[in-house]
Formats: sequence, C-alpha cells, structure tokens
Amino acid sequence: MKNWPWYGYLVFAVLIFALAYFFYFKPEGAKLKALTAERIKVEGEVKNLKEKKRELDKIEADIAAMTAKLKTLEVNIPQQKETADILRQIQALAYDSRLDVLRFAPGGQISKEFYAEWPIPIQVSGSYHNLGVFFDKLSKFARVFTIENFSIKSLSRQTDLSTVSANWTAKTYFFAEPAAAPAPAKKQPARKK
Repeated sequence: MKNWPWYGYLVFAVLIFALAYFFYFKPEGAKLKALTAERIKVEGEVKNLKEKKRELDKIEADIAAMTAKLKTLEVNIPQQKETADILRQIQALAYDSRLDVLRFAPGGQISKEFYAEWPIPIQVSGSYHNLGVFFDKLSKFARVFTIENFSIKSLSRQTDLSTVSANWTAKTYFFAEPAAAPAPAKKQPARKK
C-alpha cells in the first residue's frame, strides 16, 4: 500500500464508502423509510382513534343526559302501574283538601301502542273551595293525570263543610311493558318408521 499512487488511495476510499453504502447505509435507509411510514400510519390511526374517542365521549354524555331525563320523566309516566301508591296519594290529596271520598273505584287498564291508560272513577263531597284546592294540588302532582266526565252538583242537605258533590274520571298513564317475544319452537327430528 505504500507504493500506491495517490489515485489508488482515492479508489480505495471510494470502494470502502461504496461497500459501506450498499451493505450498511442503504439497508438502514430502507429500514428508516419503513419505520417512518409505519410511524406516519400509527400517528394517523392514533389521530383517528382520538377523534372516535371524542365522539364516543360525546355519545356517552348524551346517553347519560337522556338517561337522567328519562328518570325524571318516569316520575310523570312510570314504567309500571303503582296502584297502592297512587290510591294513597289521591286519597291523601282529598283528605288534605278536606273532601270526603264517596267513591274511588280504579278500573282496568286500557292498553295503547306503547303506554296504557288507567281510569279511576272518583266521587267526592265537600265545599266548592276545597274542591278547587284539591284540583290545584292534583295539577302540581308529579304523575300525569287527565280529568274526564267531570260533573258537579249542589247537595240537597248542605252543611258548612259540605256544599257540593263532584264526579269525574281521573286517568293516569304508564309505559306498557314490552311483551316478550316467544321463543322459536325447536324442530323435532323426523322419526324413522
């Protein structure tokens, strides 16, 4: 090597750099390109997943808000009939309003598409003012009630606390429980004769 001309050293250096390039730098460059492409792909997936996470969080928040709203609305129109509670509450309203309940005869439910009606024929006696107080309290009641077939008449034998008699049908509503779908019948294997 001592006797090489100056360009021999140059050729040797180029050969070393060429070998280094083809056997080390080029494969490492390809790996680097592959890793860069993989990183870009993963970053895109992460960005996409973050966007979906934001959408999912928004949907979960909407579901939570709707569930809370449903819970508050179920007080007005509950999922199932609560006969004993309703009877006690209406009778307590009548008692608090100083009315005498003469008839309180809950009827059968009337099924509709997704809810059911429950009519309750009621007859009371008391003063006109106390009847107004009763209906005012009933209008502020958490449950939804409608009043139908209302009639009022004065009593033939009146006292200071009892001057009128009133009849009406109070209807309350509740969500009908969805009927369970019948299970499909299993086919019986054909018996050989």
